Amino acid sequence: MILDFLFPKYCLECGKAEKYICNKCYCKVSPCNIVNGKNLSIFKYEGVIRKAIISLKYKFAYDLTDELVDASLKQLKKLKRSKNTILIPIPLHKYRKNWRGFNQTEIIGEKLAKAMNWRYVPDLLLRTKSTVPQVGLKGAVRRNNLSGVFSVSPNILDTTSHILLFDDVYTTGSTINEAKKVLTEAGFINIKSLTIAR
Repeated sequence: MILDFLFPKYCLECGKAEKYICNKCYCKVSPCNIVNGKNLSIFKYEGVIRKAIISLKYKFAYDLTDELVDASLKQLKKLKRSKNTILIPIPLHKYRKNWRGFNQTEIIGEKLAKAMNWRYVPDLLLRTKSTVPQVGLKGAVRRNNLSGVFSVSPNILDTTSHILLFDDVYTTGSTINEAKKVLTEAGFINIKSLTIAR
């Protein structure tokens, strides 16, 4: 593409030209393990994957999404997941989404769902309260910051649906746990989570 010629890509980790996530640096990032069977993270939050997520979230590097999806799919396709899965992205509050211009979790989640033949439902969870970013907050402060921020759109899905909550990073689990709590209170019984990194 002419844009790649005018604005060449460089690996975020080693600086090698051609891709933001080069194969050599991708291979250095460790896959993450399933935690208690219900919370799956694809990678450890390190190396070029960590830099890609940070660049996407805080430097608005929207064009990183395809490479993050490709990297994630290399690991995700090794796992057996039900085709009945419904991927639900963690929403941003409308003010933060407008400020950033996009919700990276929605964009990546939609692409992953399509590649994995999962249903994608972006509007089951709603973020009804604006909060300060979770970065830098600890333990109880993180949990309190997210208390009461989500609500569930009624009558979108059957409560027996197999829900897979999706977010970019699992740190303390506060965001995922709050979303699960709200969905459980709404009657959903089959809820797991997926994040790119932990």
